[in-house]
Amino acid sequence: MKKRLTVLLSVTTSLALLASACSTPNKPEGNAAGNKEAGSSDQVTEAGVFPITKEKTTLKVMVKGSSIVENFATNEFTKWLEDKTNIHIDWEVAPEKTFQEKLNVSLASGDYPDVLLNMSVSPIQQSIYGKDGVFVALNPYIDKYGVEMKKMFQQVDYAKGLMTMPDGNIYSVPQVNECYHCALGQKMWIYKPWLDKLGLKMPTTTDEFYQVLKAFKEKDPNGNGKPDEIALVGATNGPSSTLDLFLTGSFLEKDFNLRFVKDGKVQVAYNQPEWKEALKYMNKLYAEGLIAPQSFTQDRNQLKQMGLNPEIPIAGVIASQNQTVFVDVDSPRFKDYVSIPPLKGPAGVRSTAYNPYAVSTGQFVITNKTKNPAAAYRLADLLLSEEVTLRSTQGRPDQEWVRPAQGELALNGKQAIWKPIVTFGKLQNIHWAQSGPSLRTNEWRLSVAADPKNPLEIILYNETKDNYFPYKIDVSKIVPPIFFTNEQAEELANLEKTITDYRTEFFAKTVTGALDIDKEWNNYLATLDKMNLKRYLDIYQQAYTQFKSKK
Repeated sequence: MKKRLTVLLSVTTSLALLASACSTPNKPEGNAAGNKEAGSSDQVTEAGVFPITKEKTTLKVMVKGSSIVENFATNEFTKWLEDKTNIHIDWEVAPEKTFQEKLNVSLASGDYPDVLLNMSVSPIQQSIYGKDGVFVALNPYIDKYGVEMKKMFQQVDYAKGLMTMPDGNIYSVPQVNECYHCALGQKMWIYKPWLDKLGLKMPTTTDEFYQVLKAFKEKDPNGNGKPDEIALVGATNGPSSTLDLFLTGSFLEKDFNLRFVKDGKVQVAYNQPEWKEALKYMNKLYAEGLIAPQSFTQDRNQLKQMGLNPEIPIAGVIASQNQTVFVDVDSPRFKDYVSIPPLKGPAGVRSTAYNPYAVSTGQFVITNKTKNPAAAYRLADLLLSEEVTLRSTQGRPDQEWVRPAQGELALNGKQAIWKPIVTFGKLQNIHWAQSGPSLRTNEWRLSVAADPKNPLEIILYNETKDNYFPYKIDVSKIVPPIFFTNEQAEELANLEKTITDYRTEFFAKTVTGALDIDKEWNNYLATLDKMNLKRYLDIYQQAYTQFKSKK
């Protein structure tokens, strides 16, 4: 399943988002709901009592569209939720590919609904619009009605800190998804039948990996007598399908965002001498035809076409978080792709990036347009309960999931708590497909029955536990989710876009040989300096130091 790996500020935040966030919103006349506090006048039943409202209540909700949800209005989970709460939802579905643009325009114009659901409202937006009273501060509602939210704070001890804005307020109900295999999501998968046919062992070093790729390229492992084998391939978009993620872990330790902490200082991986060595290694692979040129231009849909090539397998090694990015679960090839553990590099480095933070904020935001913010909050709080999490992410009990029999074991070897009986990921109108708030802790996710009929989670758990967990970088080296001031955030977004675009271009050109790495390295470093990488790191350092001072 997907997992949104959470950081409190996406360093790829668009300038359009910032521009809209910093504009003056149109506020409705009268007493703004953003200034209300929970009290005796709330038109809701007591905490934990249902329905939430005695009179039928309507909430206007904007939701990010989903390619696997047929219709939010007629969805079975929506109907169940409305019956339980007595709250009717009037839906406005934002296009899945342009939802962020829709959000920005709505907020800037003042034409926004009562609730923003699954719209990934950024911490910058929460901070700015919360201060302006457009977003409702949830603190008093959590105190009075937060039955499930308070449980979540106890189960996920870092959640409250990540959700609380610099002004001390919480403006959103999150999605918590402690996905074990996603936290170590920078993986590579190898087609094992080719290894077996050629009598090769699983590679453990960068040198052995080179030899395996060379054999895949030259020795016709698919047996059709044609030189059509693709030794190594990736894509330009996620999850974790770019080649600079997995292979560079053999040369230096870094987190998911190519940053790391050393001696208390925030640094980036891509200006280190070890990064240069990683580029030279990948250039060697490319020069010998071992890396597919498409890796630098194709998206994950095109990558999947390679993995599912109808005539014969053609892809030997694929960079991806999980196999479903390039092959379907019901494909005969699914189980034939196995993970490659991190490779030991020439200096003995063998690491994999690790993201222990699993709180996606901004998933349910209440605006000052709502006439009953207490009802809206109670609805959001309910979504965090175990029963509703199962219904919203899996479907109906005894139809899409069941309670396992006594003695049926879970992934973690304990008594299983739940068991899916329908494959996730196909178009349906039963649940919300993980849209919006839910509470899925590591303990809960690993309590799923180890069902051989649904092998994805079993395989990902075991591959992660055996091949990646032992090599994860230490948490002390990870740059945690940290807050920035509005001014820092805007400056950072400008710097990040310029630096990332250049770094990505340099990576592709040096790996493919369009630029000579040795000749261009010093110019590359000088260009990063001109792009003010030092200021970029200074901003991160200030925020990191402040974060550590609160520990």
